[in-house]
Amino acid sequence: MNKNAERGTATRERLLAVATRLFAERGYEGTSVDAVLRETNMSKGSLYHHYRGKDELFRAVLEEVEQRAGLQVAEAARVAGDPVGALREGCLAWIRLAEDPVVRQIVVIDAPAVLGWARWRAMEEEHTLGLVKAALVRVADAGGLTRAHVTTFAHVILAAVNEIAQLIARADDPAEARAQAEASLTELLNRLFGK
Repeated sequence: MNKNAERGTATRERLLAVATRLFAERGYEGTSVDAVLRETNMSKGSLYHHYRGKDELFRAVLEEVEQRAGLQVAEAARVAGDPVGALREGCLAWIRLAEDPVVRQIVVIDAPAVLGWARWRAMEEEHTLGLVKAALVRVADAGGLTRAHVTTFAHVILAAVNEIAQLIARADDPAEARAQAEASLTELLNRLFGK
């Protein structure tokens, strides 16, 4: 990699790291481009070379946070011994992430408002719906679900875990809300799949 490319990568990484911290601490509305520039000690030209503005910077941060969350969810699902267990552990991992300050503020609270419902939904479908569908295909292959219902069930489960994440993120006592949500989600999935 040449020096210019290395500098460009380092600049993007620094901008994303600082913007992630500020968006998580202050929210989208409370974070200005000027605050990011002050914290990074960069010029507007540096930022605008990589991102067209605050919205694009937020989307880049959101993509990165979503990817990290997706890896954590996939890892949690991998340790389960059966397809329904993998689905359950993946869903539980996602709702537990709603307590993480970065995920809570950037993904759960700000993303739907900043992106607008249609773009936020498209991003959720790109990142999360595929994981849920893949898990449900394995459930169907094991005889736990009619294959024709995979897509509909994936949307239902995605909507449920996203609503639960909202409840946890906005709760006065997130730990209590998470504990109740875990029990409720486990019971829901057990009833759906006969466990």
